[in-house]
Amino acid sequence: MPKLSQKKCQWNVQPATKEYSAQLPSHPNPRNLQYPPKQTPVEELYRRYKDPHEEMIMAEGMSRLCTDLDVDPQDIVMLVMSWHMKAATMCEFSKQEFFNGLKALKIDSIEKFRSALPSMRSELKDKDKFKEVYNFTFDWAKEKGQKSLQLDTAIGMWQLLFAEMTPKWPYVDQWCEFLEERHKLAIPKDTWNQLLDFVRNVDPSLSNFDEERAWPCLVDDFVDYLKEKGLVQTT
Repeated sequence: MPKLSQKKCQWNVQPATKEYSAQLPSHPNPRNLQYPPKQTPVEELYRRYKDPHEEMIMAEGMSRLCTDLDVDPQDIVMLVMSWHMKAATMCEFSKQEFFNGLKALKIDSIEKFRSALPSMRSELKDKDKFKEVYNFTFDWAKEKGQKSLQLDTAIGMWQLLFAEMTPKWPYVDQWCEFLEERHKLAIPKDTWNQLLDFVRNVDPSLSNFDEERAWPCLVDDFVDYLKEKGLVQTT
């Protein structure tokens, strides 16, 4: 430790500091020292939720995110969020999906994330955006490596989506019952996509149902099921 002269410095802080510094040994330029880069707010969010063993957010991280957002994991807003993230798989966000999604949504904090939820939910009221979310759901919800959507998953997704649809489809319960009674197989993408066209364009009374149109066989069978059960609404 360098020794200072009381007389020389006369307890004046400024010259004392200057003399002390002059007696210190020289060191390398501090600018050459390596410091870990400071994380951005989005990086901090990602690190909070990422899996400890994988470079992605998985089921446990998604559950933690839902807790921080005060949202039920089965709330449809999580589906809309995944659509914004362009997520490839249910209950997972890759690092790129998470970063790109939050950038597009202009979110960099959990508070902004929470504030964005009502806007995401309201997007389902837009007819075109609803269709985009609906079509997105098939690939998002199916198991990796599979071409079709497992029946129980498809039924769950239909119940979730059609509950938000305006106007309501009066046959959603009958559709699910029909599948469980008569079909019991996975749902192909063509059936998934065309069902929304059927729901939106065919009157509940089936008065404008065109039997000559190339509907999926499952839709034709459902129309027969409604007639058989006497469930067709008439005007």
